Amino acid sequence: MIKCSSKELDLGVTLQGGQSFRWLPHETGYRGVFDSSVWTLTQNETCINYKVEGSLSNDQNYEEILKQYFRLDISLLDQCKKWNEVDKNFQRSSENIDGVRILNQDVLENLFSFICSSNNNIQRISGMVEKLCVLFGKKICSIGEKDYFDFPMLESLLGQNVESILRKEGFGYRAAYVANTAKKLHELGGKQWLLNLHKSNNTSYLEAKEQLLGLPGVGPKVADCVCLMSLGHLEAIPVDTHIFQVARANYLPHLGKQKTVTPKIHEEISTHLRELWGPLAGWAQAVLFCARISDNTKNTLSKKRSNRQSKTETKQKIQRAR
Repeated sequence: MIKCSSKELDLGVTLQGGQSFRWLPHETGYRGVFDSSVWTLTQNETCINYKVEGSLSNDQNYEEILKQYFRLDISLLDQCKKWNEVDKNFQRSSENIDGVRILNQDVLENLFSFICSSNNNIQRISGMVEKLCVLFGKKICSIGEKDYFDFPMLESLLGQNVESILRKEGFGYRAAYVANTAKKLHELGGKQWLLNLHKSNNTSYLEAKEQLLGLPGVGPKVADCVCLMSLGHLEAIPVDTHIFQVARANYLPHLGKQKTVTPKIHEEISTHLRELWGPLAGWAQAVLFCARISDNTKNTLSKKRSNRQSKTETKQKIQRAR
């Protein structure tokens, strides 16, 4: 058990918010794979409870692993106060969302997961990541009737038939990106090359991003996701359609006629928001992203209820007319 306020960490919004694709609801909590182990997490208002099964990791300090994964050394509430002070739009947009944290993820898994995210939705990305693990990863354990697999090591993705296997599994053009990125990384020095781009190694955010953009299938958004969620560059701001719409509506109205996120637009938005929100700007972006997704979901449900109500009223009017 780890003491942690639900306002500092909300498992649902953090684990299901499009950062990691290996977590699923389980009973009253969530079950997923990270650090070569199967974790089951639940929470109440004051603490996080965890259970670890089938670990392949040599590190058994599970409490510290979990704290690092959720970056619990940083107070989200303190950061939100700072963002509220410099940005009234942030304060207004985030008032109904709590506990959004940036996960500290394995860089290899994060990179290949977001390569699979191109023109995709969370459900399909999750399916692709699971297929990668089942096809090329090492089995961790079985719980009930379900087998759990670790994310593949780079060496497992270097086979000549990797691309053809993934195409058969429905990866489409992403199959080539996965296979070619694995080969490119191997040439560059493997996973260690990625780790050398970490902020703790005095690599700047801009340098890390530039290096990542040289990998097949990695554009500005994917590069920023890897920088933000795996390499310690918390100032990185991935700009997807949701953040583009937020920026266009609240921060950069001159983009009103712009329909797509070009690399130039991505850079303009991320630079503006980074200057506004400061060194943890990527985290602020994640809060607004989850807030917007939450609002969109509520609006969709409201429209469905309204449509059902309208249909019911129409039926009643027809019945009365008869």
